[in-house]
Amino acid sequence: MTADDNRAAPPEDNPWQRLHPLTPLARIGRLAPALVLLLLVSTVHSRAENGTAETDYLVVITLGSAVYGYVHWMVTRWRFEGDTLRIETGLIRRDSRRLPLARIQAVDIVRPLLARLLGVSELRVRLAGSGSTDGRLAYLSEAQASELRLILLAGHRQVEASDSPNTGLPMATVLPGRLLASVLLSLITFVLVGTVGALAVLDQFQPGTARAAIGFLAVYLFSFAGIVWRRLSGQYGFIAVEEPEGVRIRRGMLQTISETVPYARIQAVRQVQPLLWRPFGWVRLEVDVAGATARNQRGEGTGVVRKAVMPVGSQQDSWHLLARLLGAPDPVRTKPPGRARWKAPLSFHFLSAGHDATHAMCVTGRLNRTTTWVPFEKTQSVRRVQGPLQRPLGLATVHVDVAGRRARAEFRDRDVGEADRLLEDLTALSRAARLGGHAAASVAAPPGPTAQAGGSGSVALPPSGWYPDPAGRHEQRYWHDGRWTDQVGDGGRRSVDALG
Repeated sequence: MTADDNRAAPPEDNPWQRLHPLTPLARIGRLAPALVLLLLVSTVHSRAENGTAETDYLVVITLGSAVYGYVHWMVTRWRFEGDTLRIETGLIRRDSRRLPLARIQAVDIVRPLLARLLGVSELRVRLAGSGSTDGRLAYLSEAQASELRLILLAGHRQVEASDSPNTGLPMATVLPGRLLASVLLSLITFVLVGTVGALAVLDQFQPGTARAAIGFLAVYLFSFAGIVWRRLSGQYGFIAVEEPEGVRIRRGMLQTISETVPYARIQAVRQVQPLLWRPFGWVRLEVDVAGATARNQRGEGTGVVRKAVMPVGSQQDSWHLLARLLGAPDPVRTKPPGRARWKAPLSFHFLSAGHDATHAMCVTGRLNRTTTWVPFEKTQSVRRVQGPLQRPLGLATVHVDVAGRRARAEFRDRDVGEADRLLEDLTALSRAARLGGHAAASVAAPPGPTAQAGGSGSVALPPSGWYPDPAGRHEQRYWHDGRWTDQVGDGGRRSVDALG
């Protein structure tokens, strides 16, 4: 047993431990936005009536929250029992949870503003196959939370994960200036600024009408401003790091969040390029994660949550991240037949789709150009749909669906014969991928990385990635699944050239 194993292994018989003593104060921070809002409303109301603001109820709410936090701290305890983390809490209704280390999927650390000032952190544990947070320890000291996370993930890795040569290396970072520019160049920002400007002009000519419009639109304006602020503060300081269990994301301005996107839960990958970003070559990379809840990311679905693994970045950054997430280059895409222009005259120019043995992908959208990749091993269903406008044109659409209602790859407006062949081929590929039955042609390993012998004497092939082209015709060629692919790169640009 190595020194790392001794450090990471939980003790067999561990005494009960409590949360940090400052937990009651840190829990008050959750009520801070509501208390500030109540204080503002009370102040405005009292000034309107020429009175004094009543703040007694704010003191009562704060004291009540402190008492509740103290009781919660007194009745909450945790410890390790062999290879299981046990958490007990509750005064009237006792809740005892046992979390097997082997089933731990991700461990996240959340630091709200007041908790950061107090030097404490909240630990959230998610198990495989669960759709919510299974265990919470709020709050622990920052050092204890980081150490406990390593212990929990080490127990999980010993069962099913293996370290990659790229473990711990940054996969994507977002500079504050680029993040600010991307938020300012969003449609909702233009709507917000345009509405405020129009109201300001209206106030100069018809003040009464302007005040009435402001009263009617105030809720919407505050909502839009809140969305812009959450995008800016929530993605500030964004960095994605490769870890054995998944993509480790750290972000946040006031509240910092350190969360993990497990590779096994990624259902689909999307690259979005809004119209206003195209002159700068910026894109956003998102993943649909199964088993996450809407509480982790506001405004999204309950069964499958869409998370940004790169809020804004260059196309080159996106390619690098896609290579690590998908492990394969883009398949060759084809376009619909020319008669599809009659059905989709505006978006026909951007429609394309393709597939290989492991993924299906499609490009859709005119204002927001969206490229979607769906691994066949995550496929839930393959459908052939023919609408009333498609029948006279002899067209049909084939959908490759994954978990969730918004994630799919679409072969839009294909010839009926092609759609029938796609339905059969994609169904067979999905079945083979889910059973692990597809095989790849084996050729010589890349000369760049050195292969290492495993414990049984077998040679471990290098990981998927870009390496010097063995044919010498290009700068790089993509290596995947024990073979060279047709994807090549020169000066950051990709093309297709078969290895002959």
